[in-house]
Amino acid sequence: MTTPAKPAMRPARPEFSSGPCAKRPGWSPQNLTNAVLGRSHRSKLGKARLKETIDRTREVLGVPDDFLIGIVPGSDTGAVEMAMWSMLGPRPVQLLAFESFGKDWVTDVTKQLKIEAEVLDAPYGALPDLAKVRPDADLVFTWNGTTSGVRVPNADFISADREGVVICDATSAAFAQDLDWAKLDVVTFSWQKALGGEAAHGVLILSPRAVARLESHTPAWPMPKLFRMTKGGKVTLDLFEGATINTPSMLAVEDAVDALKWAASIGGLTEMKRRADANLGVLEAWAQKTGWVAFLAEDPAIRSNTSVCLKVIDPAVASLSGDAQADFAKKLAAVLEKEGVALDIGGYRDAPPGLRIWCGATVETADLDALTPWLDWAFATVSSELAAA
Repeated sequence: MTTPAKPAMRPARPEFSSGPCAKRPGWSPQNLTNAVLGRSHRSKLGKARLKETIDRTREVLGVPDDFLIGIVPGSDTGAVEMAMWSMLGPRPVQLLAFESFGKDWVTDVTKQLKIEAEVLDAPYGALPDLAKVRPDADLVFTWNGTTSGVRVPNADFISADREGVVICDATSAAFAQDLDWAKLDVVTFSWQKALGGEAAHGVLILSPRAVARLESHTPAWPMPKLFRMTKGGKVTLDLFEGATINTPSMLAVEDAVDALKWAASIGGLTEMKRRADANLGVLEAWAQKTGWVAFLAEDPAIRSNTSVCLKVIDPAVASLSGDAQADFAKKLAAVLEKEGVALDIGGYRDAPPGLRIWCGATVETADLDALTPWLDWAFATVSSELAAA
């Protein structure tokens, strides 16, 4: 196989990582000059900036007025674990596991909290049987599988008359997909995903039903300080008004404010979804005419518009051993990174071998247009090396 010439066009921004993700277009450190630095986060100014972040989040996402929004430690993982450790126990528990992080929540619930839970699982690229979700049980699930490129198409599988609480890890769905607030009691995400923000902080959103669970249930296990959201049997409301459990990075907070301002300025959630859909559309159109690649999520109805996962289906590669296929995918990502046209697009370590390309709203569609010829070039290059070996 002859290696083709390198494409003439290059993505202006090669950051296609699935977390931390690309900064918003036009971002500069100069946007953060108003950060409350060298001051306590509990100062009047610090609390005001944290509250502004919460208010702007509510505005852009359309969070109902009676839901609480808090900034918590530990990124999305910390937010999910705060909810599980604080709320699970009084009812049966079901978990949906169709990618790496959903499987992590299974481990936390069954191995750490030692709750006998029903696990509804599916292989990478598919969803579990959602018809098996029970209204009498608590539910923990990822809306969008960051490591599998699969999302639930909607929340129709969740009963409006449910008795349990629904804990939704929405870290790769928020700001890119419609979340059905009436069906969700806990929603979590991190700034480092669709906002292109900085890491280490999570956002925890609680419905009135979630608050009621917190105030009526006392966990049977010791609760670390970082997970405590109640005092004297009542939710600590200060946590959802700008106070935080531990010290946040006010630079990261300012960066989140900047991203939220940008989101509002372009048209809010509607435009962010449109941009993500357009980005996915570029890869769909390219894959349709490309013989060597396919989506891990074969069904378009459940295909993510943010964490897009691709697999190599070329017969010469598909016939290789699992380790050799993984090595081929790693080489694809490596040659693209060496050229400076795509950074950090290797598939997740626990996922099937392939590529993972972030398509959230902070990525420009023109950059994905410029990337696709480079993907073909990388495949031809690595395939030539394979044939010559």
